[in-house]
Amino acid sequence: MDMKQLQTFLTASETLSFTQTAQLLDYAQSSITAQIKSLEDELGVVLFERLGKRITLTEEGKRLQQYAQKMLDLNVDMKKAVLSEQAQVVLKIGAQESQCVYRLPSILQQFQKAHPQVKIIFKPVHTTEIAKDLLQSGNLDIAFITDAYKETPMLHRERLIQEQLVFVSAPTDSNAERDVFSLQQLSNETMLLTESGCSYRNQLEAQLQQEGTLPIQMIEFASIEAIKQCVMAGLGISFLPKMVVEKELENYSLKELTTSMNLAEIFTDIAWHKDKHISPYLADFMEIAMKMYKKF
Repeated sequence: MDMKQLQTFLTASETLSFTQTAQLLDYAQSSITAQIKSLEDELGVVLFERLGKRITLTEEGKRLQQYAQKMLDLNVDMKKAVLSEQAQVVLKIGAQESQCVYRLPSILQQFQKAHPQVKIIFKPVHTTEIAKDLLQSGNLDIAFITDAYKETPMLHRERLIQEQLVFVSAPTDSNAERDVFSLQQLSNETMLLTESGCSYRNQLEAQLQQEGTLPIQMIEFASIEAIKQCVMAGLGISFLPKMVVEKELENYSLKELTTSMNLAEIFTDIAWHKDKHISPYLADFMEIAMKMYKKF
């Protein structure tokens, strides 16, 4: 049963003439007869009495007439809702906190000016593995992956920027007077770190374990802003993307520590599942993001 058959049936139920129905719907009369016969066979009932050249609705036909009109009306409403420009579109985007706070606001501002009806949902994505799982499950449309590069065959990725990671301390910290800050010196420090699982924290911890060096104390924070405030208060040192401390470095409320550590490069890529349908709204968001990242 399809909408074409129901429309043919309703027209025939009103005209009570297959010939007139064919003229109104611009079909051959044989096509009208075949559609009605197919509908009767599918339902297992007779819908019209054929009395010579005249047709009349059976009781089953009268009952179907009520439901057929409701189904056609619902089909029209469905198409209007799906195609409506006013229907709310939701884009689900994954990113680390640092990207959400320091990079994505300007992108979101530009996008919302063009598409105010689109709702954006941001979800935390700390590593390549988390992004891959969420994109493959359909829980994200796109993700900004900030991590050392890893192969992800199921994802399409575009390189946005190489991130610079820095050790920072309070300007009054004794570390600020040293020319080069070494991995071994961390054994005498308190490290203020992002939540466990963060890509650049993972990289630092892997290096520390490899060298058999651990800080005196490691304090974990859920917020980068909290980390910066505690570092400025002299409670320890931290390892963060430079973009999140640029303002503090410029006004000398934080001090960058030059280091001899050889850590893997961290990049931010924009990624989506290779089979993902890219809607016009999503394509526009991606285009704005790629252009804006070139300016960072």
